[in-house]
Amino acid sequence: MSSPCGFLQGVVNRSSHSELFFFLLTLLCTFDNSVYLVSYGELLRKFPREIQRAQLLDRRAGNSREAERRNLQSYQYLDKPILFFQRSETGLLKSHIPSMDPSSAAVRDPQDVLLLGEGNFSFAAALCQAGGGSPRVTATCYQAEEAVLQQEGAEENIQLLREHGAEVHFAVDSTRLGECPALAGQLFDHIIFNFPHCGRKAGVKRNRSLLAKFFLSCAQVLKDSGEVHVTLCNGQGGTPADQPMREWHNSWQAVAMAAEAGFILSEIRPFDGAKYHGYRSTGYRSQDKTFHAEGALTHVFTRSLPCAPPESVQAEARLARGSVGFEVPEELSHSFGRNVLGQNSSHPVRILLDLLLRELRSPWPVQRLESDFPELFRACPGLLSDCGPDVSPARVYWIRPTETRARVDGEEGDSAPNGPQDSETKGYGLRPSLLLHAREVCGHREFRAGTLHAVSGLVFRRLPVSKSSPPAFHELLLLGAFRADSRPCQLLRCCLEAALGAADGQAAPRDPAVPAVSFEEDTGGPAPQLWVNFRGVPRVGRIAALPPRGELSQDLQVCAATLNLDLLACQVFSLPDWRMLWSGDPRFLAQFARKEVRPFSSFSLYPPSYTHDISFWVEPESFDELAFHALVRRVSGDAVRDVALVDRFRHPHMGHASLCYRLTYQSCDRALSYSQALGMQLQLRRLLPLQLQVTLR
Repeated sequence: MSSPCGFLQGVVNRSSHSELFFFLLTLLCTFDNSVYLVSYGELLRKFPREIQRAQLLDRRAGNSREAERRNLQSYQYLDKPILFFQRSETGLLKSHIPSMDPSSAAVRDPQDVLLLGEGNFSFAAALCQAGGGSPRVTATCYQAEEAVLQQEGAEENIQLLREHGAEVHFAVDSTRLGECPALAGQLFDHIIFNFPHCGRKAGVKRNRSLLAKFFLSCAQVLKDSGEVHVTLCNGQGGTPADQPMREWHNSWQAVAMAAEAGFILSEIRPFDGAKYHGYRSTGYRSQDKTFHAEGALTHVFTRSLPCAPPESVQAEARLARGSVGFEVPEELSHSFGRNVLGQNSSHPVRILLDLLLRELRSPWPVQRLESDFPELFRACPGLLSDCGPDVSPARVYWIRPTETRARVDGEEGDSAPNGPQDSETKGYGLRPSLLLHAREVCGHREFRAGTLHAVSGLVFRRLPVSKSSPPAFHELLLLGAFRADSRPCQLLRCCLEAALGAADGQAAPRDPAVPAVSFEEDTGGPAPQLWVNFRGVPRVGRIAALPPRGELSQDLQVCAATLNLDLLACQVFSLPDWRMLWSGDPRFLAQFARKEVRPFSSFSLYPPSYTHDISFWVEPESFDELAFHALVRRVSGDAVRDVALVDRFRHPHMGHASLCYRLTYQSCDRALSYSQALGMQLQLRRLLPLQLQVTLR
């Protein structure tokens, strides 16, 4: 069948821009099979001359100003889907047509919209007129009908709403929507509340309470994918978007109030009442006066996944002499079974891994080993020596098996659950580095001298709670055996510099004063090694020479490099926190569906943070600080951003010490309320004496 472009000439001569626009959409879908998702930018690329011709006709028809305004403003939506067609036996079914005019950006799609706190109903009337019957509007106000009709223009606006098929309800309390008979059984896509207030000279505390109750009420009548739009005067929201920003205690703390109901702030945009023809805000201090709308902001809230503590996970590892079942430490349960590095994964870590291997520019062949090395290892003396100076027995998660399916060394596995950390000479552990598999890689059937072998996987370390210390992260191991006189470690350094430089080139611009890649030589250990720094983040990787392995020739030198892919991904994709890499919110991975390097756009803006201190007495010689950090993670999941020791006192006579830690609670992708953070803190205080044998102060 011929191209649809051949049918357009006659249509252009007798169509306006908007008529041609929808004709092109229909025609595009006619020449396609089943389903087609179209964006305005795609139409401009496919039919540039025809659309320009229609724009010219619009201007000749006297619609110059309006057409130019619409065309100019529409460019911000060029690559957003504008129409979704599905072929059926009866023809094409049109399922989705959002507004192309950003003046009605509060409602971009035809959907059910609930307006609250309307005074004279002028905003609702403007919205209905702009939408042309879509969206389906339910407009409400807090006052009784008699009081509303006394306001100027209210009666005309209500009549216009009813003519457009909108519902109008009076005496609706925005804090008790679930109890409103007029809204019974209804769920809405958007809930819009412009300039909420308690009336008269209410203080910030009363208005905060209003917002908190309003959000809790919205949760009962909002669809799962819905949005809550709240427009506030400049300074009221309490976010950095307010200019100037008020002190936190003097604001309405909108994000924190929304978190109490499970909402996160996903977008902030300026509110321009002039875009809504005939709109006039009323109700300032319970009078027929307008609000100070200059600098007002519309805050868009969406639902988030619940902020829940980690759950217990059972896992199984196949070792050389049998299969071992074990219970995963609760603070690591979120990392098991995610398949981040799977072949079809679009996760940023997988995208970065492919980029690095593609850009290595190695003088040797590069082969990726796909062997499934177990995440559990059997402890033996000296095994951790290859892992580097940053890995000690204290930083290993030692595991007690819960069951074994075959005998291991002639003994059945210990059936006791995970308890205190075992020593290096007994039990099992979760691998702290892929270098534990160096002997296995050198003995692999596909291992060849003179080839650089790449292995990637998940590793685990007991580390303090901080923004730079993930307890579980993905590591890339590059390992090979080369002639010693070829200076392989120096060549491997050049390979990493090229690969990381390529990643830096695709990332967002950095501070020119900070080098993209730098190396730090460390001669303090038994063998010299190089630490790799990236964009100012220290020690994201290491290069070192290893002792000869197995049957390899003594003329060969084994050289290895490891990279922390998670910390690198945070820099390359502009992620604010490594915890975002483990987000279960579908909005995270959706941004990387094309498997391209692009800056991350946060869907949770200005998340609230809460600070709590905890003090206790310890015996300095027996206190395990890393066990304390692990307990914090078990209680809070990833809801604690940072733990800092702020005070330490040792009794001069008794010998025991008092420690005071400050915990900063903040979730990067979920709604974390003050009450939830307080509950976690109280749970920590309850478990701390039981599990670590300390005395609370």
